[in-house]
Amino acid sequence: MADTTKREALKVPFFTASIGKEEEEAVLRVMRSGWLTTGKEALAFEQEFAAKVQASYALAVNSNTSGMVLAMEACGVKPGKAVITTPYTFVSTAACARLLGADVYFADIEQDSYSIDPVKVEEILKSPQGKHVAAIVPVHIAGNVCNMDAIMALARKYGVKVIEDAAHSFPSRTHLGYAGAIGDVGVFSFYVTKTITTGEGGMVVTNDEALAKRMTSMRMHGMDRTTWDRYTSPKASWEYDIIAPGYKYNLPDLLAALGRVQLARADEFDRKRKAHVERYMEAFRQLDFIKLPPDGEGNSWHLFLLRLDLTKLRCDRNTFAKELQQKGVGISVHFIPIFHFSYWKQLYEGFDAEHFPHAEQHYNETISIPLFPDMSDEAISYVVDCIQQIGEKYHA
Repeated sequence: MADTTKREALKVPFFTASIGKEEEEAVLRVMRSGWLTTGKEALAFEQEFAAKVQASYALAVNSNTSGMVLAMEACGVKPGKAVITTPYTFVSTAACARLLGADVYFADIEQDSYSIDPVKVEEILKSPQGKHVAAIVPVHIAGNVCNMDAIMALARKYGVKVIEDAAHSFPSRTHLGYAGAIGDVGVFSFYVTKTITTGEGGMVVTNDEALAKRMTSMRMHGMDRTTWDRYTSPKASWEYDIIAPGYKYNLPDLLAALGRVQLARADEFDRKRKAHVERYMEAFRQLDFIKLPPDGEGNSWHLFLLRLDLTKLRCDRNTFAKELQQKGVGISVHFIPIFHFSYWKQLYEGFDAEHFPHAEQHYNETISIPLFPDMSDEAISYVVDCIQQIGEKYHA
């Protein structure tokens, strides 16, 4: 073990975005163009992203959350209907359904992964509740893709839609295609910590023309024309129809320009993250108090989920995490299961850890450690050394 005391000044952030001169120039180009909101940059970003993930349609939006609302609304999620999703996700996955007046049915994750368990999904679909389900919403945690073969088979069997929460999964790719472009709709995130970023933003993709048309309209107040069309078409800009009470979920050109450069660098970022993961995996295989994270087909490694074997330690996850922070290592926890939050506990009777044992166990054992393209070799070594040092301190 290296002597970490000699590097006390070293701080390793949880994440730092890889932003260079190309991104700066792209944003400045838009600022000088006289057109800042949704226009030709956003349109180009959509076309380039659709081509990358091999989807027929892509819609740039101002967040994954807004994209999920659009996707669910287009797929018939409304009062009297429900979605099935996992409690092991960020709360917005489920909150979007509630915003539309629908219910949420939760299925536990698999015992050996962070992904929703198709067996538990079918238990709900076969139950009396199943008749209310409009969509299954799998979440590809940390870039590791859910069992989409089984999920798509269930969707066909029970006649429901599949909306992929692909916030973590670009550019994960399996034998079925890119994660996010497998189901009826997929929604990506470009939040600052994601594999590519626009600061804030997201993208919705689909191969269904009717769904694309509905989401395009609802993205901008329910208008039958886009903003760019209204100001570039020979048709009078003030002439439009409102087909439904829509939202304001568009992505401005300022952010789209940043996203286009990041998209062009996505494969570079992917290679760098995977090289860092190799170093982590090689080091952690030697430590008996660590359970290695799952690495399924097409994993894009958005996060490195360090899972502790608490039977080998005389401390809990929180103690381990706090000691990492004290050593200057930025960490997070993905995720606090939704059943821990007061709103959801009050909403659904029996919505607690007892009914979702795998989600609860994973939560109690997991820490997200630094993983980003521009991590230095020294930073990776320091994180590994700190983890080994804390593990030895508390080893049972």
